Amino acid sequence: MPAPTIDEVQFPTDIARGATGGPRFKTIVVTGAAGAEQRSAQWATARWYFDVGHALRNPTQADTLRAFFLARAGRLRGFRFKDWSDYSVTDEPLDHDGATSVQLTKTYTSGAVSYVRNIYKPVSGSVTFKVNGVALGTATYSTTTGIVTLAGALGGGDVLTWSGQFDVPVRFDIDDMEMEQADVGIRNWDRVPLVELR
Repeated sequence: MPAPTIDEVQFPTDIARGATGGPRFKTIVVTGAAGAEQRSAQWATARWYFDVGHALRNPTQADTLRAFFLARAGRLRGFRFKDWSDYSVTDEPLDHDGATSVQLTKTYTSGAVSYVRNIYKPVSGSVTFKVNGVALGTATYSTTTGIVTLAGALGGGDVLTWSGQFDVPVRFDIDDMEMEQADVGIRNWDRVPLVELR
């Protein structure tokens, strides 16, 4: 799956802090007359959703959010979002399979089941690599696709890992921005949903 094309600008991190949200799947559940269920996955991978609705924010933050929303033209243009609950990895293994180009990923494991998430928007300057625990200085990476380019193929038994931070490619899921002038120095906005771009 190719990385989504977006404006390579990060949503204001002070407004992103405190957002609610996380991964969402889409499953159809059909229940028979006797109560037995059949379940069908509509999405092979999760899609992240967030809401940056906040109360009691200052006018400077309100102005920043309004300007950011106008520059993205509502739902039209995507951007980078820092999910404060999940934005970094440390010594995360990468499945290189002897290739010289590798997609950054993050793996979530529960018992015997693992979920692998593609990371498309690593943060510039934050990413490092190791091979078998030793720092690797001959790899480059794209901050717009999350593709790592190695100087040469690794051996089948070599363990390639990465550490660093990443953003989520998202867009606004509204075309209208509603704010309340709660007081002279206070602005409220109840609902500003964001959805991950694929």
